[in-house]
Amino acid sequence: MLNNLERAASHNLPRPPPPPSTEKQKENQVTTDNAAQCSVTSIYRANIADLYRKVRATWCKTLVNHSFTINLENPSDDQSHCTCKIDLKAWQFWGRKGLKSLEVDAKRVDIYWDFRQAKFSGSPEPCSDYYVAIISEEEVALVIGDMKIDAFKRTKKRPSLIDPTLMCKKEHICGKKLFCSKAKLGEGKQENDIMIENSLSGPDDPEMWVSIDGTAVIRIMNLHWRFRGNEIVTVNKTPVQIFWDVHDWLYNTSGSSHGLFIFTPTTTPDHSSAHCDSVGKNCINGDDGYNAHDSPRESQSIPKFCHVLYAWKTE
Repeated sequence: MLNNLERAASHNLPRPPPPPSTEKQKENQVTTDNAAQCSVTSIYRANIADLYRKVRATWCKTLVNHSFTINLENPSDDQSHCTCKIDLKAWQFWGRKGLKSLEVDAKRVDIYWDFRQAKFSGSPEPCSDYYVAIISEEEVALVIGDMKIDAFKRTKKRPSLIDPTLMCKKEHICGKKLFCSKAKLGEGKQENDIMIENSLSGPDDPEMWVSIDGTAVIRIMNLHWRFRGNEIVTVNKTPVQIFWDVHDWLYNTSGSSHGLFIFTPTTTPDHSSAHCDSVGKNCINGDDGYNAHDSPRESQSIPKFCHVLYAWKTE
């Protein structure tokens, strides 16, 4: 089933873009600058100070900097969030294990981390051997990373009775023809490998492939006419809605350009198109669809997960 964006695209065939204005050139320059920065942001929903709050964990890497920032939402003041930033430069080893205390709604929140043994494999986010733990009211509200046992031993606190939820993962990656990512899309504890490959030059019509765990699940031929759309695939018995928009790959002639991909696991294929529209747009806009002022004991619904991928094409 086509979603609203795809139906709109079918009535608006692509046409060559007009010469960029001065304003557009400035926008493209900003876009080019952003493309040089790879980042991964995970948005969690956790019980902190007796409220469900958004917790944003962002890994960012440029040619000269590598950092991790954790941001705790303050529902009463959108402009005053609690933030903890950690520098991950290789030569600053002494900062790779630490503790910082924050005040959230007049309550103490502790953030523990240990990156001393963290391993990286191309992404700004570590792939193993690290943890970040958030402590609120004598409970471990959230643990990020695979060393959870170490986190519990160090903090000497009990796990929260209310489990945190990963709501959305946003990733900016750079490449020419191949883009690789990871996200948990189907059943099981392991993340799935996502690979997006394109062939835009040459005598043949442009094409694009999307593979999950080494298996091609989508092949888009004649990309000039299908630069925007969605399909439903099955990953480990779970229906997954995949939306793509690669218009700028084909028609943005100045500066770097990015394609947008949204992967949304669903419960049943019948409502997955509407589900992808609402959840995907909310994630892009930074809203995961819940009331942050609800207490954990009052909230009845849990928003669904989506993985948003910005694939920056470089020359």
